[in-house]
Amino acid sequence: MKFIGAHVSIAGGVANAPVNAKAIGGTAFAMFTKNQRQWKAAPLADADKSAFAANLRAAGIAPEHVLPHDGYLINLAQPDDEKRRSAVDAFTDEMRRCHELGLKLLNFHPGSTKREVSDETGMEFVASGVRAALEAVPEIVAVFENTAGQGSCLGANFAQLAKMMELVGMPERVGVCLDTCHAFAAGYALDTPSGRDDFLAEFGEKVGFDKLRGMHLNDAQGVCGGHLDRHAPLGDGALKWECFAQLMADPRLDGIPLILETPDDTRWAAEIAELARLARGETST
Repeated sequence: MKFIGAHVSIAGGVANAPVNAKAIGGTAFAMFTKNQRQWKAAPLADADKSAFAANLRAAGIAPEHVLPHDGYLINLAQPDDEKRRSAVDAFTDEMRRCHELGLKLLNFHPGSTKREVSDETGMEFVASGVRAALEAVPEIVAVFENTAGQGSCLGANFAQLAKMMELVGMPERVGVCLDTCHAFAAGYALDTPSGRDDFLAEFGEKVGFDKLRGMHLNDAQGVCGGHLDRHAPLGDGALKWECFAQLMADPRLDGIPLILETPDDTRWAAEIAELARLARGETST
């Protein structure tokens, strides 16, 4: 079964996220647990945690189908030692907030070396930071997201994702979220049926579908391998609806949160409904 949603707003408090997800027909959703462009936030109040749990139950969405994302300021590959310690502290706090909300996952971008250290050193920094957070906070799974390969960002290929997870040394506490726009920008030909087959086959070989904890469903502007991280509404970019129809028919993607991060939130309800129809094997309307 497919669980489909979008990255919804927490305006007015985190408890509003499940309400916003249900309003667009979501059976899954993504969210931030605080302002994503601030390093620190006030601790979650007990009332907020209780209201979030109650609204999640009312929406009929399971905790494992919520894919929180950490803040954009965090860079676990940061070459500067002091700044990297601050990033690890912030990442640990994000993980703790997820745990307090009763959630299971925390999605994050591995980070950028800023071309000041090698990729190998950067991956060691990321793994060390993830391990420190996992040791400090129980149960949460750290979910690495593949990147578009822009600049010096790590994680644009499956070999790097697999290596970082191996370096963490806690296999039961790590996983991957695949972003379709990022993959296309990084050079995976998701605009063709054979390219999509190759993409999923390589993921299975180098990472394993047992590590797949979520997926971001985004159409893509730009060209394959162009490293442009710019999302498009489904059907409006290079990937077209054919890409998402093929993904919705793939049973290997069952049981995980499938999340829209497309730029026009007024289209989310229609996009979710169409994806659900495709997952049921129905023809497009």
